[in-house]
Amino acid sequence: MNELRGINRRRALTALGAVPIAGLAPQGAEDGAAAPSDQPRELTPMEADMGALYPDTERLVAANRPSHSFLDSRFQSLEGWKRRGRELAWESFGYRPASVDLDPKVVDRQDLGEFVREKVLFSTTPQFRVAAYVHIPKNRTGRGPAIVDLHSHGGMFLFGKEKVIDFGRNHPAMTVYHKGNYGGRPTTTALVRRGYVVVTIDAFMFGERRLIMDEDLKYGWERSRYSVEDVKHLNARCASKEDTLAKSLTLAGIAWNGIVAWDDMRAVDYLLTRPEVDPKRIGCVGVSFGGYRTLFLAGLDERIAAACVVGFMSTIKPMARRHIDTHSWVHFVPSLHRYMDWPDVVGMMAPKPLMVQQCRQDGLFPLTGMRESLERIAAVYEKAGVKTHFDGRFYDGGHRFDVPMQEDAFDWFDRHLKA
Repeated sequence: MNELRGINRRRALTALGAVPIAGLAPQGAEDGAAAPSDQPRELTPMEADMGALYPDTERLVAANRPSHSFLDSRFQSLEGWKRRGRELAWESFGYRPASVDLDPKVVDRQDLGEFVREKVLFSTTPQFRVAAYVHIPKNRTGRGPAIVDLHSHGGMFLFGKEKVIDFGRNHPAMTVYHKGNYGGRPTTTALVRRGYVVVTIDAFMFGERRLIMDEDLKYGWERSRYSVEDVKHLNARCASKEDTLAKSLTLAGIAWNGIVAWDDMRAVDYLLTRPEVDPKRIGCVGVSFGGYRTLFLAGLDERIAAACVVGFMSTIKPMARRHIDTHSWVHFVPSLHRYMDWPDVVGMMAPKPLMVQQCRQDGLFPLTGMRESLERIAAVYEKAGVKTHFDGRFYDGGHRFDVPMQEDAFDWFDRHLKA
């Protein structure tokens, strides 16, 4: 009897199209009747990251009108616009951790002749305690300028803060990375030699905050023991879990970049505890993901006195066709663009000095979007009455922060932070 009930249930589900059963073919199938037809549609190549769905997503992107641009005639007060813009950014991040004492601890200190390098641990939230390297020049008396140096992404999850530091003896994977991204000259080491106190931390998911899956525990924790092949394997593992991290944080109501931005601001808090640092002369710089971090730190933290965004600036709409998959999950904050485009975010740096460096052949962004972004930032600074405080520059070549670009940026910092 139970068997008959099972058969009857299966026949009922089949009638609803739920379960195909051998020997119970749909009516008409045995005489060659065709399946239901789709609505006619002409298929043409889209040359877009979203393929045939691009027209649908493009219409949605085109219809979006960010509501909080300083270039809108509704906004006349720069400070009022910035205050509300920062509130909207943090609302979009969904992240405002409880305050916690930094409780900094120096765990290593090396005198390297020209400068001192300290490894420090400090708390950014009740949940996170992060590692930082601090570089202090030795030939300086009193308080002086400081830089938050924000490391890049580059698909290199195994290392974070180490991307911008020359340790003399670097991991072979870092030697290659430094050459390709920084012209062989990591920026922190160059900046401390120019007289800046420099702090750099690991962004969440990088360096000493990286992901390790159970099946990779056999590699151990100590990175100095990894071969180049180990690094490649573990990087690929981390890359494959970016979407898992983004989805996991969604369960907490948090955007990944909210964690990154908060921790970067706490790095500024840490600099303010240092007796060598003038609190009115703190800058920030970074390339690629470091440039993305810079545009948020500059726009959201009033304590930044000068900022240089390298290799990360565009308006968002031109990116919709072919420049979505060129970027990490960390670059997407779902609700932010209802309010602001990237030039609007970094525009909240005004009236303070801002430099943006871009490369014409940078494949991460459409050239149209890069040009538009500089025009929009310049217009914000002009409306704020400080047109000369913005410097936007283009360079030939691909995505990088090589020595000539560094020299331009560091000379610019000298003018604004050492005067």
